Amino acid sequence: MPPPPRAPGNLRARLTSFVGRDADIGTIRGDLASARLVTLLGPGGAGKTRLSQEAGEAVAGGMPDGVWLAELAPVDDPEVVPEVVLTALGARETVLHGAGAEEMRAVAERRDDPLVRLAEHCARRRMLLILDNCEHVVDAAAHLVAELLARCPGLTVLATSREPLGVPGELLRPVEPLPEPYALRLLADRGAAARPGFRVQDDPEAAAEICRRLDGMPLAIELAAARLRMLTPRQIADRLDDRFRLLTSGSRTVLPRQQTLRAVVDWSWELLDADERGVLRRLSVFAGGCDLAAAEAVCGPAALEALGSLVDKSLVVASLADGGGNDGMRYRLLETVAEYAGERLDESGERTAAERDHLTYYRELARTTDPLLRGAGQRAAIERFQLEYENLRTALRHAVAARDEQEALCLVLSLCWYWQMRDQRIEARTWATAVMALGPDPFAAPARPAPVLRESCTDSPPPMRPEILDEARRGVHLVHLACMDMDLEMWDTPRAREKLRVISETYRPGQPQICRSPGFLWFFAVMLTGDLDSTRAVVDASVRTCRELGYSWELAQALQMRANVLANRSFWAADATRDADEALEIFIRIGDVWGAAEALSARGEARERSGDYPRAAADYEAAITYAERLGAHAQAAVLGARLGSVLIDAGQGERGEQLLREVLDEGQGMVSEAMPAARLFLAIRLGRTGRLAEAREQLGMLRTDFGDVRFVVFDGFVVGVEAWLDATEGRYAEAVEKVRRALARAADQVTRVIAPHMFSVHLTTAAIALTGLDGGLRAPDAARCLAVCDQLLPPGHLPSVMEREVRAEAEAGVRAVLGDAAYEAAYAEGGGLSLEEAAALV
Repeated sequence: MPPPPRAPGNLRARLTSFVGRDADIGTIRGDLASARLVTLLGPGGAGKTRLSQEAGEAVAGGMPDGVWLAELAPVDDPEVVPEVVLTALGARETVLHGAGAEEMRAVAERRDDPLVRLAEHCARRRMLLILDNCEHVVDAAAHLVAELLARCPGLTVLATSREPLGVPGELLRPVEPLPEPYALRLLADRGAAARPGFRVQDDPEAAAEICRRLDGMPLAIELAAARLRMLTPRQIADRLDDRFRLLTSGSRTVLPRQQTLRAVVDWSWELLDADERGVLRRLSVFAGGCDLAAAEAVCGPAALEALGSLVDKSLVVASLADGGGNDGMRYRLLETVAEYAGERLDESGERTAAERDHLTYYRELARTTDPLLRGAGQRAAIERFQLEYENLRTALRHAVAARDEQEALCLVLSLCWYWQMRDQRIEARTWATAVMALGPDPFAAPARPAPVLRESCTDSPPPMRPEILDEARRGVHLVHLACMDMDLEMWDTPRAREKLRVISETYRPGQPQICRSPGFLWFFAVMLTGDLDSTRAVVDASVRTCRELGYSWELAQALQMRANVLANRSFWAADATRDADEALEIFIRIGDVWGAAEALSARGEARERSGDYPRAAADYEAAITYAERLGAHAQAAVLGARLGSVLIDAGQGERGEQLLREVLDEGQGMVSEAMPAARLFLAIRLGRTGRLAEAREQLGMLRTDFGDVRFVVFDGFVVGVEAWLDATEGRYAEAVEKVRRALARAADQVTRVIAPHMFSVHLTTAAIALTGLDGGLRAPDAARCLAVCDQLLPPGHLPSVMEREVRAEAEAGVRAVLGDAAYEAAYAEGGGLSLEEAAALV
């Protein structure tokens, strides 16, 4: 039986597998059924050529006269495009036998016009013409297509190009980078061909990094796979900063411009005019893309027209900000294009100027957006900072690298409240450290009193007046100090304490600048000195100054800070509640959602301290609602941990425990104070309900996950809970050893301000442990510890539910060993002991 006749067309068999574009084939089939011209649009190396041929194969059954491929890449003269296509189709001049002289003359006249001959060839055929690589002859290709579609009703054209042809009726189909799963499949397939036995599963992290950093571009991934003959995936990934030297091993059978990654991008670069090249070079200084205003500021007046052209030529990716909305378009470069454009920027000698323009633009964006964080425009301002954050970090890097202190100071001070709101302490600390190194230490001894300043350091752009510069330097040091709340041991040295003394003496309570951010962080330095009276005086004076000067947001912030201070003492709880009420009213009135959540939290703490657990829980729940409205996930998590704890004290143990577990589950990988707090609260709940092994497991995870957290107050809590668990399980010697450590932390000045009751809490645990030691021989010391415990509690202190439970357990245990009379006698002896003498009993 003879073989079936070969279908018309000139598509060649492909030599490699086709990966990850099945859905695209289906889409293009639909496009070709509804439009006569479909252009596959994308950057070099996106896989347009292969996709066009696979799509052509898929629709061949519906094209009786075949699918024909015309490769335009080798063409360097636009005028020969019709001839090249004519040759690809295998067309011949055909004259009917017996034609008359008129027909013969017409043929002779047409002989020199290949477009006419091409149109005659296609006129009565139903066929698909694939025009591959049109970008360098786009005008000629567009003219050809327009003529053929007008004269040949059965013709459909599928073009590939880096820019649209611009022909009426053209349907553009962008060829997107491969999604990661398909990119990995392609790397696996081509990698196994280059090095038998290769599997992406052997180093999935490096393989994913290769695909991600190569933007999912098939050609680049294939070039990387070829390198697997001599390099591991990790070696390739680590060398992608020099990708143009690395990826040079393409197939010898393809065109030279597809054999190396540099050649692919060079091809596109050569098609650009001077303005397009200049704009593309300068776009490389952006990180994470930019909007039109930023592009015009950095790239100059040519940006508008050039951006449109660069988008059309697939060198710039344009997309709606945040995937939609009314924020306009954003423009970004694929990583490979960005690296290439960066090299060209270096060659041009324009980098310093471009980076300066970038720095200036984003400094102003930060400086003018920061005030909006404190009112009704808060959410939009946060979203603006989030959207542009990589550019803001890049601007900071430029300022620090150039040792431009004033620009760097302005940026840090403009970003510090955003960092505070998003709980980005590590980020704030890192940048504050870098910027502090650019200038002198404003808090070097001796203390120099700061002058009264009503103007903010960021009210105007640099250059700064001398007094503003001095205040800006002080501000950055205060930002750094406030970020050290999880590493306070570094302040427990003679040198550090001397600096704290200088800082505390530099300002005077009530100065206007300490009512604003970051000046109000001076309060933190005063608190670290351990002087409660001075701490109270600072916040009282700030509240008075804000009232006198008519400040609104600053008054609410000062009231909220004072409420937090007062909430640490039960006898001040009513005052704390009043301050939080007023702060809440102001924050709501001016539209500060974040501030409202913080004020509700402060009120919740005050109510919790006074034992009003149901109303404290209601405050925390309301605060969470505000935080979630703002997308403040870190703030909501902290509030969730506090709510879980107070629900347990309110008698809703199961609900509280469930909430704590939810905070931990949802916050995996989050660097936030919520996580260690939730884990500690959960461990206490588990210990109180007899699940001691699980409680220890939670504390172990806390130590593992947050080993770098050295906040002396929090560490004292953790060690105290570990001691309590030991005592509960009868590990009395181990409990005593841990109590000693906890007491040392409770004696710290900061702990005495923040948690003045902790010494008593730890002595209660010590009493349980001492009662069980040595067959009860230490029970008299246990009774003495309980006496000191009661004596040292702050006036009006209202114990928590757990404190009451443990205190009752401790006293019952001692009485059971000693009897009531001996207990009372030992307890009376303890009443006259000092803190140091009590600690010596343990």
